[in-house]
Amino acid sequence: MRLNLSIIKQFRKLYRINMGIDYFGALYALSVAAGGVVGYVKAGSTNSLVAGVAFGSLLAFGAYQTSVDEKNILLSFATSTVLGLIMGYRFFNTGKFMPAGLITVMSGLRMFFFVYKYALTPT
Repeated sequence: MRLNLSIIKQFRKLYRINMGIDYFGALYALSVAAGGVVGYVKAGSTNSLVAGVAFGSLLAFGAYQTSVDEKNILLSFATSTVLGLIMGYRFFNTGKFMPAGLITVMSGLRMFFFVYKYALTPT
């Protein structure tokens, strides 16, 4: 299987230009926190509220850390991994895409970006 390297180079260039502020991390954190609030409002689930706000806060702080220092990814990566595993487990048990499947996909994308940027690209 041959990979088109020019597309990968363009992707790397685009991602590095936008790395000053971690917009994807901030959007991801906001989505997780908002999902917890929606779960509380719609179903009265206090667990959703607490987990959503807690994970959203950790992700927001991780996005801030990544915005300040691109290499400070530990909190964001760990939180994304844990949240992705939890929601992936829920998705495979229930088969419902919302919200577990969506958060699983977003967590996977987040982890992919970190692995691609810091483990697979030469410095």
